[in-house]
Amino acid sequence: MTTILIRGARILGGAPRDILLRDGLVAEIGDLADARADQTVDAAGLVALPGLVDLHTHLREPGREDAETVETGTQAAARGGYTAVHAMANTSPVADTAGVVEQVWRLGQESGHCDVQPVGAVTSGLEGRQLAELGAMADSAARVRVFSDDGKCVSDAVLMRRALEYVKAFDGVVAQHAQEPRLTEGAQLNEGEVSARLGLTGWPAVAEEAIIARDCLLAAHVGSRLHVCHVSTAGSVEIIRWAKSKGWDVTAEVTPHHLLLTDSRAETSPLGPYNPIYKVNPPLRTAEDVRALREALADGTIDCVATDHAPHPVEDKETEWAAAAMGMIGLETALPVVQEAMVETGLLDWAGVADRMSARPARIGRLAGHGRPIEPGAPANVTLYDPSVRRPVDPTAMASKSRNTPYEGMTLPGRVVATFLRGRPTVLEGKLV
Repeated sequence: MTTILIRGARILGGAPRDILLRDGLVAEIGDLADARADQTVDAAGLVALPGLVDLHTHLREPGREDAETVETGTQAAARGGYTAVHAMANTSPVADTAGVVEQVWRLGQESGHCDVQPVGAVTSGLEGRQLAELGAMADSAARVRVFSDDGKCVSDAVLMRRALEYVKAFDGVVAQHAQEPRLTEGAQLNEGEVSARLGLTGWPAVAEEAIIARDCLLAAHVGSRLHVCHVSTAGSVEIIRWAKSKGWDVTAEVTPHHLLLTDSRAETSPLGPYNPIYKVNPPLRTAEDVRALREALADGTIDCVATDHAPHPVEDKETEWAAAAMGMIGLETALPVVQEAMVETGLLDWAGVADRMSARPARIGRLAGHGRPIEPGAPANVTLYDPSVRRPVDPTAMASKSRNTPYEGMTLPGRVVATFLRGRPTVLEGKLV
């Protein structure tokens, strides 16, 4: 394997040091002026982070290759500094059998841009009627440990209890999309002043909070692991904080867009009112919710940042609001958004970013070989990031097959300069290798 010498990188924002990558591992760190390498990368002024890990990515393959493929999605991930992503189960066919999760896993291996860890469905066909083949998926070559019906809520309490009990056998976790379906029938935008002015059916916060409260109690009752997907309200934060204070095994994620954007974008965006680019599930919430989410991520109540990268073809987004698909892409902008929302506000330092975007998601997903500190002997999964630049977001320059970014035209800080997967560069000088 190629030996790579990274010169002058600031590990977690610290003093400049050299990093030698050899045979897929971090070989040495320090002043390595005399080190010999096949390739040298100038990292002066760049922050070195452990390769990022995403717990929540929609790669769309199989079935919706018009929106994204494993190839294009992992290219976007590498461009965003990710070395591993968890591919959600709402594909076509649904990833509810060992055969489908192994197909996704092998496609990830073939693409080589980052590791792809499939997420298995909780229920067959995401229909919420009977449990999927959880044990078979766990025993498959893909070694599935995260199960989710994301896009739909496991709303049946008995079925959710059974899922939580089942995954205990192999140290799995159920990742819940918290949305009480009866409270969100026809819902279009966060229930509040903006939805009232725009005449869009409101999406109440309690629809999320009620499911989270129920599932925290169920997880505690059966002694299992629960992960809460894309937390979006201040009330949800308080419920999760309460559950953690009890010592229950509950973790949670927040998306970059819920850390930065509010429901007002649907009314006052430069892209115009009623622009479905801002239609997402769960919906963008209020400034008060954004503040609560940022504080919860800073104090550890929310464990990690997950992109919920949800690509859609143009025809599914450029239509009237009610008919438009829900979702936003986010792999290539996640780190800049976190810098804007958390680092530049003083809520997190770069060590905190590494913890929330690499270490904790890897631990929750049980991903060995990812989320490790940059230190001798660790897998050489490394991201080099330039926090000093500011650039406008250009959807046409993205690697994703879809263009539905809510940040179009916005100026965000930072740029991923290089990504290394087990010592092999997948991105150099901001370009795919």
